[in-house]
Amino acid sequence: MLDDFSTYERLSIEPDGAVLRVWLDRPHNLNALDPQTLEEITRLYTAVHQFDEIRVIVLGGRGRAFSAGADLKNHPSRPAPDDPPRKHRWIAQTGHRAIQAILDCPAITVARLHNHVIGGAVLLAAASDFRIGADDTVFRLPEVEIGLPLSWGGTPLLINEIGAARAREMIVMCRPFPAEEAHRLGLLHSVVPANDVDAEVDRWVERLLSLPHYPVEASKHQFQRYAAAQRMADLSQTDADVYQASLPRIQQGPLR
Repeated sequence: MLDDFSTYERLSIEPDGAVLRVWLDRPHNLNALDPQTLEEITRLYTAVHQFDEIRVIVLGGRGRAFSAGADLKNHPSRPAPDDPPRKHRWIAQTGHRAIQAILDCPAITVARLHNHVIGGAVLLAAASDFRIGADDTVFRLPEVEIGLPLSWGGTPLLINEIGAARAREMIVMCRPFPAEEAHRLGLLHSVVPANDVDAEVDRWVERLLSLPHYPVEASKHQFQRYAAAQRMADLSQTDADVYQASLPRIQQGPLR
């Protein structure tokens, strides 16, 4: 089996046969993403490479929302001012490592979404193979509005998932995208009333498990290899440097 699940403090993990149900478990602060949460996501999704019995991972959020994004009290991408440059870059890439772990996971990944899906949480969802949302789900990327570029490899990820025109609108304009619009764009694969979201997730999981195991994973691997070919010109590894360059100015107030 995977790790000792008792070592995860920010995630609640429920093994269910071939399915691993994972919950962001900080409901008191709307599952805000702190460094430990992202490190645990990276560790868990990476560990799945060693366990063929795990065929589907479902990621949801406990409480009132999937996630309100980065924890502003313990920001996952913000090093201490006196940290050396290499550590600055490593810390700034914390979110990118979590997103990449989801993208690289050999099992089929499903995001179970409801209510707020903000900032980095949009990217956790977009990195998942399938996204099932309650009708109260709202996606929003506020980074530019508060004076920061979108990082964590989010720009190429969203271009790949919803196209450049809509990705540009979501990133630069910072406007909310409600569930029905997100569904039309392909950011959500299915939208159902909030009371039905778990049943809808189960329906998708059951369908995935009913399909032959090897062809499903081989098909996913094909998508991953095509994505890897596209990344030959992907500059998202420099996101950390662009983000760090913005910090001195953002600390003086929103950029104008």
